[in-house]
Amino acid sequence: MRYCLLMHYEEGPSVGLTEADMAPAMAAFAAYADDLSAAGVLITTDVLDVVANTTTVTARGGVPEIQDGPFADTKEKFGGIFVIEVSDLDEALAWARRNPANGWGSIEIRPVARTYAPGRGWYQP
Repeated sequence: MRYCLLMHYEEGPSVGLTEADMAPAMAAFAAYADDLSAAGVLITTDVLDVVANTTTVTARGGVPEIQDGPFADTKEKFGGIFVIEVSDLDEALAWARRNPANGWGSIEIRPVARTYAPGRGWYQP
């Protein structure tokens, strides 16, 4: 079963962390991604740019509106994602527990309902 591990945490620069300050965390994420890959469960991973570079499009009343920044303004931001393929929720939880972001944020574990591939269309992974 495919799961997304959605990481929510305060952005480093917004709490005064420099690239040098964040280097140990980036090394921990690299080791975590390597472990997921070695276990054969990693589908993909992405770290998102800072929320200040976000643009949100909403269609209210049938007219798309463009807003700078995120739709919701919260202390913790959606910062990145690991997509994994494991046998069940217990295995996804085990991997989520090892995610370095647990030290300063939260990990939302959400099953993937369906995905899309050209030539295949929508399917349940």
